[in-house]
Amino acid sequence: METVIPKTSVVLSSLLRADFTTQWRNRRAVVLTLIVPGIILMSWKSLIATVGGPFVLSNAITIGLFASGLMGYSNTVARDRDKGIFQRLRVAPIPSWAIMGSRLLVQLTMIVLITTIVFIVGKNYDNITLSPSGYIITYFTAIIGGSVSLSLGQMIVGYIKNPETVNSTTRLVYIAFMMTGIFGEMYMALSKDKVDEIIAYAVQYCPYGTVKTILSIGMEPAKWNSNTTAALLLTLGYSVLFAFLGIKWFKWNTK
Repeated sequence: METVIPKTSVVLSSLLRADFTTQWRNRRAVVLTLIVPGIILMSWKSLIATVGGPFVLSNAITIGLFASGLMGYSNTVARDRDKGIFQRLRVAPIPSWAIMGSRLLVQLTMIVLITTIVFIVGKNYDNITLSPSGYIITYFTAIIGGSVSLSLGQMIVGYIKNPETVNSTTRLVYIAFMMTGIFGEMYMALSKDKVDEIIAYAVQYCPYGTVKTILSIGMEPAKWNSNTTAALLLTLGYSVLFAFLGIKWFKWNTK
C-alpha cells in the first residue's frame, strides 16, 4: 500500500492549530505577558509630560517583547522538548522548519497583540496618539525587535537542556535587561548632569536599548537619524548572532 505524504501546507496548518490551542490553554501566562506592559504604561503616566509619549510606549512594548520571547517562547520549547514532543514530531513526515516555523508564527501573533494592546492603553488611558505612519512603522520595528528576544530565547534553550534551568536563566536575563534598560533609560532621560559615556553606550547599544530606540523613533519617523539606523543594524545583528548560535546548539531531545 502506497504511503501518502501530506502536503506541507496541510501539515503547517495542523501544527498552527495545535500551537494556538496550546497557547490558549496557557492563557494565564499570555494574559500576564499582556498585562505587564499595560501596568508599566499606566504607572508611568506622570512621566509623559517629561519624557514624552513615544518614550513610555516604546519601553512598554520592549518589556512585553522580551517577556514573550524569553519567558514565553523559550520555556515552552524547553518543556515540549523535555516531554519528547519534538522527538515524536521529528519521526513524522514533517519538515523541521515547519515545526519551528509554526511556533514562530504564534509568537509573531503575540508581538502584534502586545503592540496593539500598548497602543490601545496608551490612547485610552494616557491620551497618547501617533501619526498613521508612526503606528505602521512601529509594527514593523516591533517585529524586528521581537526577533531579538525570540532568537535570544532560542539561544538559551539551545545551550541549556534542562527546562528548570532554562526557566531560571531566562528570568535572570530578563531581569538584567529590564534593570539595564528601564533604569538606564530613565536615568539618561531625567538626569540633568552629563551621563557617563560608558553608561550611555551600554544602555543605548545593549539589546534592550537598540530595540527601544527603533521603536521610539519609529513612532516619530521624522526624527529618524544615523543613530537610529545604527540601532536598527545592531538589532538585526543581535538577531542573526543569537539565532545562529541557537540553531547551532539546539537539540531536538534532552539526551
